[in-house]
Amino acid sequence: MKRITIAVMLLSSALLLMYCKPKADSPGQEMQSPVSDSMYQTLLIDTVTQCPLVSSLTLTGKISFNEEKVARIYPMVSGIISNANVQAGDYVNKGQSLGVIRSTEMAGYASDMTSAQASLSNSKKNLDAAESMYQSKLISQQDLVNAQTAYQQAQAQWKKASDVLQINGGNTESRYILKAPISGFVVEKQVNNDMSIRADNTNSLFTISDLKEVWVWANVYESNINSVHLGDEVKITTLAYPDKVYTGKIDKILDVLDPANKVMKIRVVLPNPGFLLKPEMFARIIVATKSNVQSLCVSSNALIFDHSQYYVLVSNGPTSIRIVPVQMISRYGNRTFISGNLHENDKVIASDALLIYEALNG
Repeated sequence: MKRITIAVMLLSSALLLMYCKPKADSPGQEMQSPVSDSMYQTLLIDTVTQCPLVSSLTLTGKISFNEEKVARIYPMVSGIISNANVQAGDYVNKGQSLGVIRSTEMAGYASDMTSAQASLSNSKKNLDAAESMYQSKLISQQDLVNAQTAYQQAQAQWKKASDVLQINGGNTESRYILKAPISGFVVEKQVNNDMSIRADNTNSLFTISDLKEVWVWANVYESNINSVHLGDEVKITTLAYPDKVYTGKIDKILDVLDPANKVMKIRVVLPNPGFLLKPEMFARIIVATKSNVQSLCVSSNALIFDHSQYYVLVSNGPTSIRIVPVQMISRYGNRTFISGNLHENDKVIASDALLIYEALNG
């Protein structure tokens, strides 16, 4: 509504000026302003400043898991799975059950544990009896040593059986319970209820990722390799959230080219509040490289492009506005680096600039 009102006021002013004042002969010439005092108060005015020149490089890439915070769950035993009711995209907590495998191997581990426990108990009784008879000189020292050895062996067998059972979940009811080793989202699920599971399967049953941080991988072509460096600042946008800009830094450069598409990969680690960024999303990555060269810079909203030429509106107040042609050097974020007949601390109009420009040109 504001833009419509301003446009109407500017058009009315422009029509009045067209009949009352001659049109400016060339850009850069000051002319009577179509902007009233009240309208001028609503405009954004930016100041031309000297900034370190930033060159930018636009790359394409995609969002990926943080591989340092991903857990892939493989079956430890063979059997039939049930209660695998979590789905891809579900959030699970550390220790939560993902499914139950009914397994003969677990039955064997439980049986070994029970046998080892019985053997340990029996050898302990034999040792106690041997020690008592040795004190009464009813058996030799060698018999006592044999009883002690048998007890130690029984202890070792029990410890082994106990460890094997605990490594496989500790369940004594022929069941292996798949538990989430970390909290996070189930990003991959490759199992359904009543499927037969093999312990030598090379595919994970579930993949869980903590999406509090994600990795962004960008593709760098050979011609641009010398333009990216560790620590360079980047700005990242996605198709899903085109107006949301994520800021990060290059933290890893893979110094080899991908043999398939002949690009070098660079990585940016991003925090992911609200879990907005999803693995496999396409991303647009703008890499900024600062130099020691100084350049005039203004808000990108101040630039006007018309007939293959950029312009800005230099203003000393509502009654003094002039059109100045400029050359764009580069653009980064909401700042544009320019050259032309401008000076540091000049004031330029940074909102509704195109409407005012058109009104000034009749």
